[in-house]
Amino acid sequence: MWKTPIGRLRFVGTIEGISFLLLIGIAMPLKYAADIPEAVTIIGILHGFLFALYLITILNAFIVRKLTFALSSLAVIAAFLPFGPFLFDRKLSKI
Repeated sequence: MWKTPIGRLRFVGTIEGISFLLLIGIAMPLKYAADIPEAVTIIGILHGFLFALYLITILNAFIVRKLTFALSSLAVIAAFLPFGPFLFDRKLSKI
């Protein structure tokens, strides 16, 4: 999985997608409903790091010509949507 740019992109995309769901599904409710802002701080930092890593892996896959500009753009858009990286991964599994 780690040996190809697409494999790395799929792996990092999955982890980044999970961190996004944890942020909006667990950490944000804990912050606003239970008054525990530390959850957003911790998960937010982790998600920020993984988001940046995801963008770097998209760029890497584009540079080594494993992804077209259109697919790279779609990957970036997917990063901003809940479940987006998982849906994009289904498209990558066909490459």
